[in-house]
Amino acid sequence: MAQEADFTHPNHPSVDQSDRIIPRNLRQTGDPGIELLISTRVRKSPFWHLSVEEGAWRATVYNRIYHPRGYVPREDGGPMAEYEPLTNSVTLWNVAVERQIRVKGPDAEAFSNYVITRDATEIDVMKGRYVILCNEKGGILNDPILLRPEEDEFWFSISDSTLMQWLQGVNVEAGFDVEIDEIDVSPMQIQGPLSEDAMIDVVGEEVSEIPYYGLMEAEVNGAPVLVSQTGFSGEKGFEIYVKDSMENAERVWNPVAEAVKDHGGMVIAPGHHRRIAAGILSWGQDMDHETSPFQVNLGYHVPDDKEADYIGKDELERQKELIDQGEYPFYHKLIGLKMAGEPIHDYAPDFWLIGDPETGEEVGYLTSPWYNPDLETNIGLGFVPAEMLQAATDTPLDDRIYEEDLDIEFDVYLPDEYAEESGEPVFATVARVPFKESVNPSARELAKLHAREEANE
Repeated sequence: MAQEADFTHPNHPSVDQSDRIIPRNLRQTGDPGIELLISTRVRKSPFWHLSVEEGAWRATVYNRIYHPRGYVPREDGGPMAEYEPLTNSVTLWNVAVERQIRVKGPDAEAFSNYVITRDATEIDVMKGRYVILCNEKGGILNDPILLRPEEDEFWFSISDSTLMQWLQGVNVEAGFDVEIDEIDVSPMQIQGPLSEDAMIDVVGEEVSEIPYYGLMEAEVNGAPVLVSQTGFSGEKGFEIYVKDSMENAERVWNPVAEAVKDHGGMVIAPGHHRRIAAGILSWGQDMDHETSPFQVNLGYHVPDDKEADYIGKDELERQKELIDQGEYPFYHKLIGLKMAGEPIHDYAPDFWLIGDPETGEEVGYLTSPWYNPDLETNIGLGFVPAEMLQAATDTPLDDRIYEEDLDIEFDVYLPDEYAEESGEPVFATVARVPFKESVNPSARELAKLHAREEANE
């Protein structure tokens, strides 16, 4: 009889993931230095070659499209060198990976209202709003910006999860009178304190009149575009949605890039170091289809007064009722952490582990860590046991978890390049989110503003 080999569970079972069907892979593999294969199986956006010309040296895959994620070489500072122009001048981002799924037809508003948790009837023509779509279990399927360029037309500017087929599948049974398909529209972002100056050079003074989440039709070098005052950075910023982008990519990109450089800026990768500081979540890192909005500070997307039915409504209202009664229906909750250690200067290749300093047990994991030069500390978002937070605060898990720095301590197991001592965790405390305020109001602040305006009508 063969002797049974010793076996140590490799996925850190002390981190309770029993409320997930597919647990996060917590094996700490590090960066293997594997090359990304470029092939025809994954789409190249119309800006791909332009990013390569600007010096893009690495990429990831987002929405099945290659996405540049580094321009400044590591030896010249890498991503941290890209932080400086983002926060002090202006930057241009290739975000064509934000695929545009158009819902058009007589029932476009009713259909959109059925698939998002918030009220689509409140989105005026030529306005947008940050929204979430949930499945019947209340899991977040996507968190797009929803644009309404026409009365009978909505664009879902989606994050990194396939949504078009789900929307089409929903309508097979629902039978709304709409067409649902991806359109040839590709966005770029202009982000930073001087973004408005650069945009004036490109589309004129009228851009200064666009309200936050407002839209404006314009032309760049003869090509039609839709401009919005939105972005993924926490800095002042705009997005240019290039129509017929496979034809018009260079026509729009080149003058925009020139205007950005004229104002002392440059082309960079999306500023994840800044979006973390702003408390902006990234689908796939900080949440996925098994994450409830109540776990990640998106509970304000579950309205008390939306009478129309929407997918996930029954389950989300059940969760909300439990939370209002002081019961928390999930094991983990997302928090902000300020951490010791050497500056984290690049994307984390793993979900780094979080430990309980009293027991030494692994209890959670970081989703989005980075060093913030303005705060002069490592910061991060991560999941920890809700019961530990509740016990430490002796209050229900309300906004205090996000709106105050709290005297709750954790250990964080950083890799040796960032650790203070090899193999030993660094000290961390629960921090207010956002860590650094956004220039524009946050989506949460806007939701509260909209609620106040509706109450006064």
